[in-house]
Amino acid sequence: MDLQLLGLSFITVFLAEIGDKSQVAAIALGGSSKHPRAVFLGSTVALVLASFLGVIAGGGVAQFLPEKLLKAIAALGFAIMALRLLWPDQADD
Repeated sequence: MDLQLLGLSFITVFLAEIGDKSQVAAIALGGSSKHPRAVFLGSTVALVLASFLGVIAGGGVAQFLPEKLLKAIAALGFAIMALRLLWPDQADD
């Protein structure tokens, strides 16, 4: 196992999830529930499953597309999201 990749994956996902709406939902559910352990287990399993599906999908796509193209598509996607956050569509108001 590549421990450096394991650490990088952990840090990236951990930092990306801080303040995420799924965390806010878990806080709300945990605070209003009499069984916070069930909320913890449910939210943990959901995150693990979503990550698993992302890894499987990414591995499948990587079989067909070169790494450089995948990185370019990811960069373009993040750039588009950033621009939409900076300049939201005025028609939505």
